[in-house]
Amino acid sequence: MTLMDQPVRGAQLTTRNPIDGEAVATYPVAGPPELAAAIARARSGADWWRDLGFGARRAHLLAWKSAIALRADELADVISAETGKPHGDAVLEVMLTLGHLDWAAKNAEHVLRRRKVKSGLVNYNQHATVGYEPYGVVGVIGPWNYPFYTPMGSISYALAAGNAVVFKPSELTPGAAVWIAERWDETVGHDVLIAVTGDRETGAALVAADIDKIAFTGSTATAKKVMAAAAERLVPIVAECGGKDAVLVAADADLDAAADFVVFGGMGNAGQTCAGVERVYAVDSIKDALVAKVVERAQRLRTGGDDAQYGPMTLPAQADVVRAHVDDALRTGTAALGGPESIQGRTIAPIVITDVDESSDAVQHETFGPLVVINPVASLDEAVTRANATSYGLTAAIFTRDTRAADRAAGRLRTGVVSINSVLGFAGVAALPFGGVKDSGFGRIHGADGLREFCTVKSIARQTRKPMLNLLTMDRTEKDMHTAAKMIPMLHGKSKPQR
Repeated sequence: MTLMDQPVRGAQLTTRNPIDGEAVATYPVAGPPELAAAIARARSGADWWRDLGFGARRAHLLAWKSAIALRADELADVISAETGKPHGDAVLEVMLTLGHLDWAAKNAEHVLRRRKVKSGLVNYNQHATVGYEPYGVVGVIGPWNYPFYTPMGSISYALAAGNAVVFKPSELTPGAAVWIAERWDETVGHDVLIAVTGDRETGAALVAADIDKIAFTGSTATAKKVMAAAAERLVPIVAECGGKDAVLVAADADLDAAADFVVFGGMGNAGQTCAGVERVYAVDSIKDALVAKVVERAQRLRTGGDDAQYGPMTLPAQADVVRAHVDDALRTGTAALGGPESIQGRTIAPIVITDVDESSDAVQHETFGPLVVINPVASLDEAVTRANATSYGLTAAIFTRDTRAADRAAGRLRTGVVSINSVLGFAGVAALPFGGVKDSGFGRIHGADGLREFCTVKSIARQTRKPMLNLLTMDRTEKDMHTAAKMIPMLHGKSKPQR
């Protein structure tokens, strides 16, 4: 269900196509009363959904997936109109997202069902099990850059785990949220997935409302505000924040492959990808050759017209951020491609700047635009050190033919995800959890960890027979205590320090 089903009263928001400014659609702005009503409905729906069990939930989720897939082109149109990204990119977003929904639906029972765990020698009389139970109602706050793929990383897994979801999309891109909620109503119903549209105040009201967990995607600064508000009621959150993702290129790397991926990760979606490419650290001996290959590929990209390979800045103010980072980078660096002149309103042509001081905003802070900085390093080890030297820790990529060197570097990188000889390849691997460290957030979506993220853990110990030693009593015998004392060194005193 969506707020579009309700009579429109009060404030509204109108979405506009970033390419031409034309109005796309109008949506109501939910206030506290509307949110309270939506959450009350979701609370009721959560009980029904939880009690269905894994098998029935799987069937409903797969039916919902099928309803989306059969009209995927229509959803892609909605995404493209509100974000400005090419239709083909929107189709790819739908395809990747449905892969995750499919995995969550089919694997929830295997991951979350109650299972037996070993009790140990002393507690042989206890039958121990651990299981996972849904929180109840999960509030999801989604971003505008990937308005279907990113929030569905929380929605799919929260639903598969047995929760109801109240989804507040970005005010720039509410269309996809309303569209998928309508498909849910057609195939499942029961107020299990409810989309509420609105502005920042709507999001703040959702965080403060009677929900059981929050899944937030957005800036680090906003995540801190969400955490502070959630802490008032001890509501847990999973936060996917920004990144300053680095690519490390060794001397033995396949430079053509590296250049292809740098351009894809740095320029795709106009650079508006938290897990894309913003920094490149290339070993000195191949740095110039890599720059030449990146520039050759980037300058061929089409950024305007019907055949554009990426669109404008979805958020108008983001062009100002890109401009500020370019200006700062050029104080110490050299433009290999483009510069301030590349920024034409909300449309920004590819920009590549080399030899930028590491303290620059273009190196230290998230740009979220089609700007890539390429800096030289003496070795892969130095590249790791440079890559780690920001407050972010979302993803990184390594290009080398040396498997052991890649594994060593991956182990030292302080990020949640590492790609080797590719960029963003993990995005389509549904079994891989995704999330960051440091200012890039915490918690995980996708994979088994993504399913467990939306559950509380319940442990059960059932006594099946009398214990070997009756220690859980106020009337312990001297014999049992003597035996317990003798067992301590037998059980735990045999290990010797490693020299």
